This record gives sequence, structure tokens and C-alpha cells, in this order.
Amino acid sequence: MRSDIFIILGVSLLLTLLLELAFSLLAGLRGAKVLCLVALVNALTNPPVVLLYTLFPTLAAKILLEVGAVLIEGLIYQKCALALKRPYLFSLGANAFSYFVGAMLGRLV
Repeated sequence: MRSDIFIILGVSLLLTLLLELAFSLLAGLRGAKVLCLVALVNALTNPPVVLLYTLFPTLAAKILLEVGAVLIEGLIYQKCALALKRPYLFSLGANAFSYFVGAMLGRLV
């Protein structure tokens, strides 16, 4: 069971990084600094969200955790990525894209 959580965390983080970086490029973000920030922000928020959801797998927890991630990421983008005009909207879009594409891929597996 212990190694299962590490696999879940690793796969989730890798998929999230790929999807949110792809979303960033589709949204027109360019430059190593801002793309690195996107990666670091997701490395910060994804593991706790996935771990907490694994421990508390309810719809209410999922909603609360996703809203929390969007708000925390939006705040970090607001403070650190001055090129982002609407950091919370970007965070919401990136997280929604990642969540729904990940859910679709999960149904295929």
C-alpha cells in the first residue's frame, strides 16, 4: 500500500505538469521563467491535494481541495507572474483543463 501512494502521487504530478504546461502554452504563455513558475506551483500544490483526496475520497473533499488549489495557485501567480493579467482565471482554467483531461484519461485506463 505504501508504494501505491508514491506511484499515485508521481503519476498525478507528472500528468498535471504535462497538462498544465500544455495549457500554459495554449494560453500564450512563453518564456522559461513563467513556465518554470507554472511547474513549481504545481509541484507545490498537486501532491498535498492528491494525498488528502486519497485519504478523504469524498466529493466534498474533492471540491474543497480543488478550490483551495485554484486560490493558492492564483495567489502565487498574482504575486510572482506579473505577465499574467488574470492570475485566478488562469489558475481556474489550467486546473479545470488538467482535471477534466485527467479524468477522461483515467476512464480510458
